[in-house]
Amino acid sequence: MAGVTDTGLGMRLAAGAVVTNYCRPMPAAHPLDRDNVRDALDAFDSRRLPLDGRRHAAVVVAVLDDGNGNPVMPLTRRPTRLRAHPGQFALPGGRLDEGEQPEEAALRELHEELGIDLGPESVLGRLDDYITRSGYVMSPFVVWSDTAVSDLKPSPDEVDVLFAVTTDELDVDPRFVTIPESDKPVIQWPFRGHLVHAPTAAVVYQFREVVLRRRATRIDGLEQPVFAWR
Repeated sequence: MAGVTDTGLGMRLAAGAVVTNYCRPMPAAHPLDRDNVRDALDAFDSRRLPLDGRRHAAVVVAVLDDGNGNPVMPLTRRPTRLRAHPGQFALPGGRLDEGEQPEEAALRELHEELGIDLGPESVLGRLDDYITRSGYVMSPFVVWSDTAVSDLKPSPDEVDVLFAVTTDELDVDPRFVTIPESDKPVIQWPFRGHLVHAPTAAVVYQFREVVLRRRATRIDGLEQPVFAWR
């Protein structure tokens, strides 16, 4: 990871640091453990969407270990030098290769971006497909691993900052903002002094709703900010 990074908490961390939570934990309605995640996803009827000329991408909501037995979700911020979505918050993921299945692409991208090699047995389920303004159908997969987040090896080509998102950071209410360009509200997920937008915020929000709150909340009615419409 390049450079020194502002965490949004009045601290600056050297390159290679994994940002951890500094908030007081708040109890979720349901625990973020493997059995609960699997049960919640098994009970959730995730929606698949046709490509209709769009490209196909896959992303990963990964639940790992913070090194002390607590579950955390890796979240990245993309390097500012990238042509596509520079400096934005993102989940591991990317476009499917030719002949590749979405689940295969999700696991491949997880390995390429964070250096963690997981098999299909780590996949606990799926969330709803989401159509992006940049012309993709994005398929989110949820995986579980006992890998410690400190053992990850982020690719400097794709990851500028790696955050370890805790349960209480996941279990917050997002903001919904009306914009004149769309009849759908823009979702904003508050995270450490920042506002994360869709598609990342939409996927994280649905994961929170389905797993921690056991609500079958859909995300097809959530908009991206105008700056992401390319």
